[in-house]
Amino acid sequence: MRDLRPHTLRARLTLGLVVLLAVSCAAVGVAAVLALSGFLTNRLDEQLTEAGNRFAVSLELKGKPQKDDHDGDEHGDTRRQATGTFGARLVNDTVTDAAVVRSSGTLNVDLTAVDRKRLAAVPVDGRGHSVDFAALGGYRLLATRGLDGDILVTGLPLEPVEATVHRLELVGGIVFGAALTAAGVAGALWVRWSLRPLSRVAATATRVSELPLASGEVALPPRAPESDPRGEVGQVAGAFNRMLGHVEDALTKRHASEERLRSFAADASHELRTPVASVRGHAELALLHPGPLPPEITRALERIAAESTRMGAMVDDLLLLARLDAGRPLEAAPVDLTRLVLDALTDARATGSGHRWELDLPEDPVTVTGDEHRLHQVLANLLSNARLHTPAGTKVTVSLETDGTTALLKVHDNGPGIPEDVQPGVFERFTRADRSTKAETGGAGLGLSIVAAVVEAHGGSVTLESAPGSTTFAVRLPPTG
Repeated sequence: MRDLRPHTLRARLTLGLVVLLAVSCAAVGVAAVLALSGFLTNRLDEQLTEAGNRFAVSLELKGKPQKDDHDGDEHGDTRRQATGTFGARLVNDTVTDAAVVRSSGTLNVDLTAVDRKRLAAVPVDGRGHSVDFAALGGYRLLATRGLDGDILVTGLPLEPVEATVHRLELVGGIVFGAALTAAGVAGALWVRWSLRPLSRVAATATRVSELPLASGEVALPPRAPESDPRGEVGQVAGAFNRMLGHVEDALTKRHASEERLRSFAADASHELRTPVASVRGHAELALLHPGPLPPEITRALERIAAESTRMGAMVDDLLLLARLDAGRPLEAAPVDLTRLVLDALTDARATGSGHRWELDLPEDPVTVTGDEHRLHQVLANLLSNARLHTPAGTKVTVSLETDGTTALLKVHDNGPGIPEDVQPGVFERFTRADRSTKAETGGAGLGLSIVAAVVEAHGGSVTLESAPGSTTFAVRLPPTG
């Protein structure tokens, strides 16, 4: 069912204004109609009192000689009686005579049984009472007692009163309807004008929501114009602008901190490359010593060389991330992604012979534009991640496809999966699914962050879907144009 309720503040305020005005108009209209109806009815009662029961008495005495009988007719005395005057005589609650004054004379009326009951029910209290006859319509009746104990009823039609009241209702409806329409339009325009500062605040907030606030230096749009601070709208605009000021200060400080951190990482990585290479070189040189070395010394030198190699790789990764953070452009050349996948899988088979490696490639080569060396690093990191974090015998499938607009590379394994609490930050730096500190499995937590950074630098995206028994990394890259 469609929801017809207004959703905007402007519509609610306008609707509330119109509803309040409609209730006020209805109250005024009802009061005016009731007052007019009561006034006209009272006037009708006064006319009944002034007319007395002359016409009803003439019905009682019809057929008998009367003075000035030439002013009446054979049915009753119609002198000074308005057209439509009703007269009736009741004896023992039974209607014996009933007639109505017409312009041509007096006309007897045949009342229905229901009309006779209603007529007999009119109290003799000297006050007017409204009765609706089936044959005559609405009448205002006044009942009095005759000289011989009968009841004489005189009435005047309510049709003029009802017509006047209906006319007032029609005129009031037209006038109030026009007033409501005009008030609705004027109210909508007034509310719209009054809420313009809020619309500007909303527009500014929309522009802020479209800014890339997650990283980098951000220039916030101009502040929303402030109106009278004594009003609620002005207070909202002022509070919003103060909030934007705090956000801008926080973003500026965060960007400065990130820049300092990037600079430190780049400088530290660059400075570490030489001593790390020197340590590794000395360790390898010592291992080449022609003389005999104690086994403990040989093992220590081998560990120094291995850890130096690992540290050198980590330094290279940090330098790469620093360059990507600095926005340094990568090489942009056609890259045969199919051949790259074949080469990377060949290397993976050589280092991970305990796993089952499978390929799913299209018939035609898939080509993308990018840096071949960095894309090879993406594949190598994904395959190394699958090898290190799954047990021997795990099947790893590398698939490649394209739809003409996107090249899709998937690395899927049926291993134990990545813990659910780790998945949201798996592409962040120094995040490790296996928190072991062993070099064989722990790693530095930079491999997947490099994958995400390199893919993003190529204008692509990488996603993860993981559950026990199924883990898939999907890399999407724009193909060569």
